[in-house]
Amino acid sequence: MSIETFLDGLKYDANGLVTAVVQDHKNNEVLMVAFMNREAVKRTLESGRTCFWSRSRQQFWVKGETSGHIQVVKEVYVDCDKDALLVKVEQTGAACHENYRSCFFRIVDAEGNETVVSERLTDS
Repeated sequence: MSIETFLDGLKYDANGLVTAVVQDHKNNEVLMVAFMNREAVKRTLESGRTCFWSRSRQQFWVKGETSGHIQVVKEVYVDCDKDALLVKVEQTGAACHENYRSCFFRIVDAEGNETVVSERLTDS
């Protein structure tokens, strides 16, 4: 199968996107969730670095391009419906733009209260 055939087989949403769950390849910690269009998936597979489509900025972004907190792709999985990807990476630094290792740094209780359960990697 060619990369083009794989890309053609993905089921993109109405905006041409698939959900990408990014996970640490060693300990399986979920680091972040982002979106990829066809070209971002292709760039990710070809470059070995995560590339996403920013819905707010309407442009591509490579994780760590400005922060230095890069993600080296180790494995990419596609789900059974072919509408979501699991991207296992080697994470350098924070995955979260708020400088936490993971974007999932708050726990929510039954009353809706949020508690921060991780520490920031840096204050910047």
